[in-house]
Amino acid sequence: MPRRFPRPLALLCLSLSLAACAGGGEAVRADVPGDAAQRVPEQAMAAEAVAEPAAEAVEDPAGVAVEAPAIDATNAAEPTQAELDFAAIYGNGAQQPGYDPVADPTLPAPASLPESYDPWEPLNRRIHVFNNAVDRYVASPLAHAYVAVVPRPVRLGVRNFFGNLGQPVNALNSLLQGKPGEAGQALARFVMNATLGIGGVLDPASAANLPYSNEDFGQTLGKWGWRRSRYVELPLFGPRTMRDVFGLIGDAPLSPLRQVEDDPPRIFLQGLQLVDVRTQLFAVDSMREGATDDYALVRDAWLQRRNYQIAADEVDHDESLPDYLREDINNPTVPVDAMPVLPGGN
Repeated sequence: MPRRFPRPLALLCLSLSLAACAGGGEAVRADVPGDAAQRVPEQAMAAEAVAEPAAEAVEDPAGVAVEAPAIDATNAAEPTQAELDFAAIYGNGAQQPGYDPVADPTLPAPASLPESYDPWEPLNRRIHVFNNAVDRYVASPLAHAYVAVVPRPVRLGVRNFFGNLGQPVNALNSLLQGKPGEAGQALARFVMNATLGIGGVLDPASAANLPYSNEDFGQTLGKWGWRRSRYVELPLFGPRTMRDVFGLIGDAPLSPLRQVEDDPPRIFLQGLQLVDVRTQLFAVDSMREGATDDYALVRDAWLQRRNYQIAADEVDHDESLPDYLREDINNPTVPVDAMPVLPGGN
């Protein structure tokens, strides 16, 4: 009669066999001390758990469970190349929590433009609109017609003529500013161009190393200490300051064109001078196109240039200044010669 195993022992053997099959056929003998080849170290299991984290199941809007991609925890804390470049430029403080590069106290102060002294801005803006209308419908069309009709050599002669007429006023103001050398050059330039230059139409003085300069009584008042003056825009005359308004009054008696008593020739010469001045401002028109605030652009640019003219001796060697601030002849304003003369006197 065959020998039978006890029922409990048979059930135990069956359970062990099923467990071995479910584990992939690899029985782990943890109870055998000498079987080290089949034992998995706890450190390796922990490292594997960190390197390959288990995917987390999430549920999409349709209600189906979807396995979410695992996040690599080893690369999450590594800085990007952009962060490394930023830290190399601004230092390790850029990596500190709460760092704000805009409010970094180690950065230099931002550049700031000088504030324009313009307490009469509402009135000045209305006059600016009027001047722009006169320029758009009268001055600019006349200047374009003048350029289209008159040849360039003739226009250059007209410009030399009016520039030479202003040299006596320039000489007097240079002398009042304590610059006798420039005053002598201005007088010598006037005499040479008036004689050898056929009344100033030609410019032999520049070839003789007598430079052109432009000094007026408004600049003289600035040299004497009246530096800060409120901005004002005059009808037809355009940008000025209160200091320059008094300067116009001081230069008017010495204006050569105002000494012409016959009205038709004087009015013709004044009109020709205004048209010539407007042609010199064609380069400025391109700068004003598309400006969001034309009034502020004209005011700030004019004040910046005017302040440079007054302080030219102090910043003469400043190479950071733009070229347009250094060139007097290419940045004209409406001259004092254009002021009307009342009937019956000069």
